[in-house]
Amino acid sequence: MELQRVRTEHVPALAVFLRTVDLTVSGLDAPTVRLWVMRAADGDVVGSTGYEISDDGRHALIRSVAVSPDDRAAGTGTRLARFAFDRAADEGARQAWLFSRRSGPFWQRLGFTPADRGEMARVLASTHQVQLFRQTGQLDREVAWSRPLDPPN
Repeated sequence: MELQRVRTEHVPALAVFLRTVDLTVSGLDAPTVRLWVMRAADGDVVGSTGYEISDDGRHALIRSVAVSPDDRAAGTGTRLARFAFDRAADEGARQAWLFSRRSGPFWQRLGFTPADRGEMARVLASTHQVQLFRQTGQLDREVAWSRPLDPPN
């Protein structure tokens, strides 16, 4: 699995991909968001992963983890998620958080448990996604998940 760090010129293609898998596209170009894409041989985005770090550096909001429908069930989603966990831990994060209303079983297999949405919003208050969800009222409809991150090797 070869991943490419998302640069400004990659954001439009990533946004198209994330819309097709029904994930949030807001803030993809925010300086606090770290994103990577996986591309098919033809250059199309077929997978993505990323996160945002809290102001104190101890918490990571995992976001934009997705695999194209044609490439699912091969463990790619798990590898993409673990890549984000490892990079966030390398930056000093010790707790991973995410929003997911539809993919709870996937995240539970990766060690996530249901979390308090209010606590998540508090520790990740400065992240783009939390701010957006507060402004739009979406925060009240979201399901929060959390798990500890392994320390870097």
